[in-house]
Amino acid sequence: MTVSLAIAETEENNTAAGQAVNSKDYVQQLGSQARAAARTLAVATTEQKNKALELAADALEANTQALLDANAIDVASVADKGKTEAFIDRLKLDNERITGIAQALREIAALPDPVGRTLYTSQRPNGLQIRRVATPIGVIGMIYESRPNVGADAGALCLKSGNAVILRGGSESLNSTRVIVSCLAKGLEAAGLPQSCVQFIDTPDRSAVAELLRCTEFVDLVIPRGGRGLVELVRDQAQVPTLLHLDGNCHTYVHAAADLAKAVEVVRNAKLRRPGICGATESLVVDQSIAADFLPMLAERLKECEIRGDELAMQCDSRIVAAQESDWDTEYLGAVISVKTVSDLQEAIDFIDAHSSRHTDAILTEDKNVAENFMRRIDSAVVMHNASTQFSDGGEFGMGAEIGIATGKMHARGPVGLEQLTSFKYEVHGDSQVRA
Repeated sequence: MTVSLAIAETEENNTAAGQAVNSKDYVQQLGSQARAAARTLAVATTEQKNKALELAADALEANTQALLDANAIDVASVADKGKTEAFIDRLKLDNERITGIAQALREIAALPDPVGRTLYTSQRPNGLQIRRVATPIGVIGMIYESRPNVGADAGALCLKSGNAVILRGGSESLNSTRVIVSCLAKGLEAAGLPQSCVQFIDTPDRSAVAELLRCTEFVDLVIPRGGRGLVELVRDQAQVPTLLHLDGNCHTYVHAAADLAKAVEVVRNAKLRRPGICGATESLVVDQSIAADFLPMLAERLKECEIRGDELAMQCDSRIVAAQESDWDTEYLGAVISVKTVSDLQEAIDFIDAHSSRHTDAILTEDKNVAENFMRRIDSAVVMHNASTQFSDGGEFGMGAEIGIATGKMHARGPVGLEQLTSFKYEVHGDSQVRA
């Protein structure tokens, strides 16, 4: 399938382009359309959903240049607004990233359909047969910030799990999102599914976000993906149920029994592979017994990264500058890392427990008993042993992609993929039984 999209063509469907909109009416209209689409999508075949995703991936690749052009407008729009390099990196697309977005859609298509799975069966003494079966949630509102690929991932995951979705990306990614959603719409249309299965709020007006959070008539769940400010706004203002993804103040603890040469490379990757993602290590915890050997090795490998440490850390290497108390709770999303030295495992666990955002925390050690102790006692959504925290990602977990990392404990925790985007119902089969 070959589809040609121009930026101007996608603007024909821009509800907000060139005119004022009533945010409440606009969001209610999107919600009504999404509710109708969700009823169709809930009973769509696996083949239909997979076809929509595969053809949407084809459309993305066929329209790479249109997407690059749209993204260039988005990037240029923030050039003089003081945005960090990490922010611009999250916003920017290139050929490789667009290919990755399309590949993620195909990987989601290849995953088992989560809808209709049997989760539990029982036959009662009176002959009733009870089955708990996975069902779509319904209509999901997805609110995210600068990364355009989140719209594609969220749209694809919701589609495969039988949910209609209303996307609200950051205003800085509006042009990119418009092209991505148009490609998803082409796939849906070709598969015989309503284009309104995947919609987006095509206006930078922030009042539309507030209306989405209050749209209890049509929206079943809102998922925010972004910084603490966005997540706390959703938490505090939503009348619709939410699945929260808080910030990623992730820790890596280098234990006394770590292989120091391996640990340096893991920490480098955990911090600098992509410092702007939520799985990047922001705080390093190091045993005092190895600090004098390890920290100079690390400073040499992190020359492009500012290292802020406590007094002992600074004594170990002159390149380490003084950390402030606020550093222990900061998600830098850039080339900065804090270092806290500790006397033993218990102090490390206490420090991480006090400052972690419960996203992802890791230990580097060759002592398996210590690793097991750490992993049992650290209460985070993802806990790792001898691995970079940047593996905390739905794609790396075999989910094809994820809609976010849930840091709460209800319904879903960790990477939120297809299975986590379903609910369930009970089907009860009888043979004319009546209750006494």
